[in-house]
Amino acid sequence: MGEFFGYVRPKGRAGTRNHLLILSVTGLTGPSAMRIAERVRPSLCLGTPFGSGAIGEDGALHERALEGFVTHPNVGAVLVIGADPPKVESIAQTAMDACRPTAAFSLDECGHDALTLVDRGVRAAAGLLRDLSRQRRQSMPTAELFLALECGRSDPSSGLVANPLAGIISDRVVTAGGSAVIGETTEWLGAEHRLARRAEGPDVAQAIFSAAERREAMAIEAGIDLVGENPGPTNIEAGLSTIEEKSLGAIAKSGEASISGVLGYGEAPPKPGLWLMDAPAYTPESLTGFAASGANIALFTTGVGNSYGSALMPTIKISANPETANRIRQQIDYDASPVLTDKTDMGEATAGLEALLCDIASGSLTWAEILNDQGETISRFGAAL
Repeated sequence: MGEFFGYVRPKGRAGTRNHLLILSVTGLTGPSAMRIAERVRPSLCLGTPFGSGAIGEDGALHERALEGFVTHPNVGAVLVIGADPPKVESIAQTAMDACRPTAAFSLDECGHDALTLVDRGVRAAAGLLRDLSRQRRQSMPTAELFLALECGRSDPSSGLVANPLAGIISDRVVTAGGSAVIGETTEWLGAEHRLARRAEGPDVAQAIFSAAERREAMAIEAGIDLVGENPGPTNIEAGLSTIEEKSLGAIAKSGEASISGVLGYGEAPPKPGLWLMDAPAYTPESLTGFAASGANIALFTTGVGNSYGSALMPTIKISANPETANRIRQQIDYDASPVLTDKTDMGEATAGLEALLCDIASGSLTWAEILNDQGETISRFGAAL
């Protein structure tokens, strides 16, 4: 694969973007973060609506996700605000340890006055952004890419063309020394044995089976018939008949590389390679898991259309459905339908998508970025105190 132009990070992978992140680590300060972001542009405002009530697995997961946000390759500087001083200090220290220019304010130190918090935040964020704007992109090898692979609102064209196409790109990134990840564990069901065959060792193979079995058990315990629920009504109407059929198409995104291991939600991979993430299948949560793990760009295939993208990583939408590609041209970044209609072949489509991937990694915008159809949603797995 060709090189791209990205941002050097003193620690960690190169960035495909250079965001000023305004992060609220508590729900009480979410509105203040949004007001700061409205005044300081361009900036990226993220946060969680939950505070100290998240405990156990949820508490650890939220902490990991917030730490993943401030250390994300596409984040160049960070403003942290919150109503929990120890949490503000902890997340800010994580950002500084990753060599990100950082400012932090708690509501408490502002006299519990949200207007004072906003004023201090605006002034600090403005200074961070001014310095950030002086950074320039540099030539980077493909090994600096960490590719997230997602699908949503799939149809037969996804499994036949779009997902295998994404899989070829994934293989090329991994072969070049980079990383790739797929998730959506329920969409391994019926195909988990095919993934397990590619595991680097028996422990990895068992982890794949265990993750799929756990998700299936969760559905059964909740009284959910996966045959009726997944594929969902949109998938069924589009032509997919069973979870096994959907899964066989979904795992095609992973290409043919050996699988290095199974990650927890939002967990960063310890080494380059192809990884699976045991995570929810719903797009906003799935993409956020990938982003929190450090993925710096995403390929997202769709059959009938799905406009949503990650806020932290540029999300390239691909469809091989001719009707979809024509109907929503300002949402589909790459039209792979000529392969389905025999107007071109996979080799030519691969070359085109590879060129687009490098172009967007170098700064060209996706439709989701242009239309601001993006966000981050941290999963919840239990009740709060």
